[in-house]
Amino acid sequence: MEALMSKPLVIKIGGAILEQHSALIKLLTVIKHLKNKSVVLVHGGGCVVDEMLAQAGFTTEKKHGLRVTPKAQINLISGALAGTVNKAIVASANSLNLAAIGLSLNDGDMITCSLSELDLGQVGVPHTNNSKLLDVLLEQGFMPVVSSIGALSNGDLVNVNADDAAVAICQLLNAELLLLTDVNGVKGAEGEYLNSLNQAQAQTLISQGVIAGGMTAKVNAALKAANQLRRSIAVASWQSPEQISSLLDGQGIGTQIQPN
Repeated sequence: MEALMSKPLVIKIGGAILEQHSALIKLLTVIKHLKNKSVVLVHGGGCVVDEMLAQAGFTTEKKHGLRVTPKAQINLISGALAGTVNKAIVASANSLNLAAIGLSLNDGDMITCSLSELDLGQVGVPHTNNSKLLDVLLEQGFMPVVSSIGALSNGDLVNVNADDAAVAICQLLNAELLLLTDVNGVKGAEGEYLNSLNQAQAQTLISQGVIAGGMTAKVNAALKAANQLRRSIAVASWQSPEQISSLLDGQGIGTQIQPN
């Protein structure tokens, strides 16, 4: 198998790990000890957003496992993700001397966005554009921490699904991709964790309702990345971050999403 050490590693985090400081520190500690490996963290933070929206008197709606983002909520969501969550992760990383720096998708014009056609409000679809900022930061030994807030060509802010954001960053850098989730991978019809999953199998499980909610968006994002990069993409649990080293050694972890 081709050696992976020459490629950056994009790790997407979100969910419960952002509410468990000890789990985040454990993951960051594993990243710190990766040898000769540049890492970019891409994050969501739906749990934090839900809490802030509730405090402001807003309700949360999702379609197809994706957050509906009315214009009235985008400033609050942007502040939560690009502000509170991003800076908390950066602070935790820098407490371990990881030289982290916080970014959003539109910083350095690295990712451009178009408005989603799924009637989700201010939700963006990310498109790769310019890797210069990330290239410079990685060359200088920084660890970019990228929030899933982007912008349209007219400057309007948009909320981007964090899995899609991670895929876009991965494509921009021709990197390896690891989508971390709250469970050990994708489950099959019998409730078992699947070692691998291709597009036909995924479509069947989605139509049966076996893959549902946020996992649908995650699997679709992983399939897109696998097909465009022509290599498998791992969906694995953040509760076992030590497995990241296994991934870099060419071993399968979690569920390997396969290209067509």
